[in-house]
Amino acid sequence: MANHPSAEKRNRQRIVRTERNRAAKSALRGAVKKARSAAAGGDAAKAKSSVASAEKALAKAASKGVIHPRTAARTTSRIAKALAKAAKA
Repeated sequence: MANHPSAEKRNRQRIVRTERNRAAKSALRGAVKKARSAAAGGDAAKAKSSVASAEKALAKAASKGVIHPRTAARTTSRIAKALAKAAKA
């Protein structure tokens, strides 16, 4: 329990940031999931656009500190690899 005004403020900030990060992570997971399913599917144009939007969302989340930059890079690499594999097949 916060006993000082500064600690109370930090607690309020923590709550706001947690909610913002939770919403951002949820949207990010949705974008990545959509990109993976599109890459596995047949439509190449749709897959390419969804992978691009997922890459953008990953980069934005990494720059804002929602996820670690290496996590974003690894996920971006994996969905790009899946898109290339689907395009080749």
